Amino acid sequence: MMKDLIEFSRRYGSDPRYVLAGGGNTSAKVDGVLTVKASGTRLGDINEMGFVRMDLPALLGMFEKTYPAADAEREKAALAEMMSALLPGESGRPSVECLLHALFPQRYVLHLHPALVNGLTCGRDGAAACVQLFGARTLWIGLTKPGYTLAKAVHDKFREHTSQPNLIFMQNHGVIAAADTVEELDALMDYAMQTVGARIQAVTDETPLSATDDALRLAPALRMLHARSSDSAFAVFRANRLFDRYVKDRASLEPLMRPFNPDQIVYCKDEPLVLNPGDDPRTAYDDFTGRKGYAPRIAALIGSGVFGMGATKKEADTALALFNDSAKVAYYAESYGGPLPLTKEFADFILNWEVENYRQKVAFSGGSVKRMAGKVCIVTGGAQGFGEGIARAIIREGGCVVVADMNEAGAKNVAESLCAEYGAGAAIGVNVNVADESSVKAMVNTAVSEYGVLDVMVACAGILIAGGLDSLTLDSFNKVTSVNYAGYYLCAKHAAEVMKTQRRLAPDRMADIIEINSKSGLVGSKANFAYAGSKFGGIGLTQSFALELAEHGIKVNAICPGNLLDGPLWSDPERGLFRQYLEAGKVPGAKTIEDVRRHYESIVPLGRGCEIEDVARAVFYLVEQQYETGQALPVTGGQVMLN
Repeated sequence: MMKDLIEFSRRYGSDPRYVLAGGGNTSAKVDGVLTVKASGTRLGDINEMGFVRMDLPALLGMFEKTYPAADAEREKAALAEMMSALLPGESGRPSVECLLHALFPQRYVLHLHPALVNGLTCGRDGAAACVQLFGARTLWIGLTKPGYTLAKAVHDKFREHTSQPNLIFMQNHGVIAAADTVEELDALMDYAMQTVGARIQAVTDETPLSATDDALRLAPALRMLHARSSDSAFAVFRANRLFDRYVKDRASLEPLMRPFNPDQIVYCKDEPLVLNPGDDPRTAYDDFTGRKGYAPRIAALIGSGVFGMGATKKEADTALALFNDSAKVAYYAESYGGPLPLTKEFADFILNWEVENYRQKVAFSGGSVKRMAGKVCIVTGGAQGFGEGIARAIIREGGCVVVADMNEAGAKNVAESLCAEYGAGAAIGVNVNVADESSVKAMVNTAVSEYGVLDVMVACAGILIAGGLDSLTLDSFNKVTSVNYAGYYLCAKHAAEVMKTQRRLAPDRMADIIEINSKSGLVGSKANFAYAGSKFGGIGLTQSFALELAEHGIKVNAICPGNLLDGPLWSDPERGLFRQYLEAGKVPGAKTIEDVRRHYESIVPLGRGCEIEDVARAVFYLVEQQYETGQALPVTGGQVMLN
């Protein structure tokens, strides 16, 4: 039983057609025990620990009791009764819908909120269409407050029916299917989806659209405004053809101005902030919070798209996903008499309901605060070597990273592996040529669109072509300079533009630009003048940028690592520096690559090459401290010491 319960819970829970933000719940019954999903648990990756076991007769006995008439008192008393029905040893909190699950005699129960189905349940003609499409054996429940009230309404409806319904549609809520086998359950859900879908004229078009200049301008402003109520904040922008249908003007947005279901209120609140392109975001934001008493989770920018906001990337993404779902519901509801949103009374109940507030708290609960928590960082050259290592270290310490590299496939592979380990949205991979200004600008715009902010620019992309005066070509010299020197300038230029916007709205917030330079930026390098010259120049840029940007709260520093002897720059058998230095005769007497390696280890007082973690710690230090700018920080094991 448990194996089957976990299997179908995960299958439906990981399919966005059925479940968003871990919503919905499942259960199974055997021998008088109800095993039901715990509140706040995500179906997509649920395991046995995500369920609680309850005394089924005790739950059913609740329908014979009398509870207070007032909403808050009634639900509080019912919750206490539900908690007391937990079997000994169970410590989780059951789904608020556990009473609904207890009512069905069938073994398995599946409760979902598919947008396609909610086109019916949130349509003005939904009740009549339900009878027409599904017949008398299917039950329609009119708008009813969730929790004990909804379970009691279903209980009373069951008593009126001569046959036991196994498919229930709930206005502005979702669908419940019940069956004795998983195969029957799947067949019921397929039947519901196909029957409802047959009435829909066309599926929604969610083709992505590019972010407008207005959206890119507003993203950092909204992020910093939202940060006033949280230590960290994100403002994620999305534009697609579905949103475009509703943000053409204020009248087009009207169907989305009120929520359709409880999940939308939990994650998006009950009203979006509406912005016109010329609006002052601070005034609009403050007017909204003053009127509503809470910070907006959604901001609709007329003519552009929609922002989701939250204390974490996950919160912002979830708000956007639920609002996108709301747009789909509105679209599908056109086939059922037009959209029918929740009443204000119902929405106010959900906003203040302790049970839903608990669910949101559990869903977004996190661990201890990490060193880079809430920081959004770009790392150029992030597909390999120092860049990849720094990106991984930043995410390990709680940050989010735009992994940028000319090797687009490599950058995306790194980002995908990070998301697999740390969760969706932790990283994105983008293509960038740091020597091309339009490419750099596009990279920064992607970061702003995806996260609403840029806290740290780590300019790590670089190349090294070794050679002496008599062997290095002008083309090679210019190539090194364009990437290492001009590329750093372009990254700093476009990062600073965003960071200045953030500072204007949050005068006590600081940002960082960090160049991953080299010890060759501190001391000359024989037969390596192009690289050393570009790195010396980088330190000049660092000091100059620091002077220019200090008034904007942007710290600019360089890190000068020693030799990453185990990285691909050195160890690549064909183009690595061990091979290049051997062929260039840079190490007198060296006859093999191992001779070159031993030489470079021997000149370091601490006896080893630099490691990625050494540089990552230097990045964290420069971000954390508040009184250091214009510095070139050696990380060389004592090989280079500043006077």
